[in-house]
Amino acid sequence: MMMEDETVTVDVKDGALRLDRWFKRHYPGLGHGRLEKLLRTGRIRVDGKRARSGDRIEPGQAIKVPILNDLSPSFQPTPMRPRPADQAMLRDAILHRDEAVIVLNKPPGLAVQGGTATERHLDGLLDELRFGNDERPRLVHRLDKDTSGVLIIACTAAAAAFLTRAFREKATRKIYWAVVVGLPKPRQGRIDLALAKSPGRGGERVRPDADDGQHAVTYYRIIENAGNQVSWLALMPVTGRTHQLRAHCAAIGTPILGDGKYGAAAAHLAGLPRSRRLHLHARSLSIPHPLGGTLEVTAPPPPHLRRTWEFFGFAGDAEDPFADLELPT
Repeated sequence: MMMEDETVTVDVKDGALRLDRWFKRHYPGLGHGRLEKLLRTGRIRVDGKRARSGDRIEPGQAIKVPILNDLSPSFQPTPMRPRPADQAMLRDAILHRDEAVIVLNKPPGLAVQGGTATERHLDGLLDELRFGNDERPRLVHRLDKDTSGVLIIACTAAAAAFLTRAFREKATRKIYWAVVVGLPKPRQGRIDLALAKSPGRGGERVRPDADDGQHAVTYYRIIENAGNQVSWLALMPVTGRTHQLRAHCAAIGTPILGDGKYGAAAAHLAGLPRSRRLHLHARSLSIPHPLGGTLEVTAPPPPHLRRTWEFFGFAGDAEDPFADLELPT
């Protein structure tokens, strides 16, 4: 029995794959014959258009799916029972809220999504951000667990599809702040280094790979430095690959402070308090707003970053260091 339709945004974790395989993954109870019938009658659409089972889909595309009373999607996150501390944390993290978008200043140490041995994560707490809305808020992009800063959440399926498309089409401007070990040379530049995912027991990671890697570009600029010991960088990723900034900084010989995954022992400084905490912060984001105009938001850095700046005598504030940079189209 057909009830109504919902719109589901293809997640970045799915990558690019065939439409029928996406349904097999997320709706295992939906047989192939029934899927074909729903496609033939137009009940399933991709970005508003009719589709075929063999069509390839990509992250950010919106799939209209009829809600069937005998099927349930396998990808729905399991809501967590929030602790009082979680509720206070979410309330304090809100940087912006309107009927379509919520922007958080994600604290370091909070995973965005669940996984192996990750029981506490933002995705499981999103019901706390409904604010009376019928729809459950949706993630539209991710930050690493130990990265802090600007994280956008869509309040509706329509807003999620719009925002994810903006990320996919690179209609955003993202600036990160990082403290790195060493002094990049030159003081500003462009890192163009393809990255490939590298399997292993140490969890998700990437490696430079010119042959099999995905195109990845990052602009960087030094804001302040303490001799050759550490540098405070502004980073602007043009692409959005997994661990891109961490891998790129390590590849040019200046790993992000606290990033043992990519910098090993070189990412830590003896005598510096909190040197084992990742010093990477999503500082600002500019993105088209689903309701029109442009959403621009800036996130204050977390305490451990501020304390490191104080330790080295950095000012701890900076204007947009890429204001004069015109990106190639």
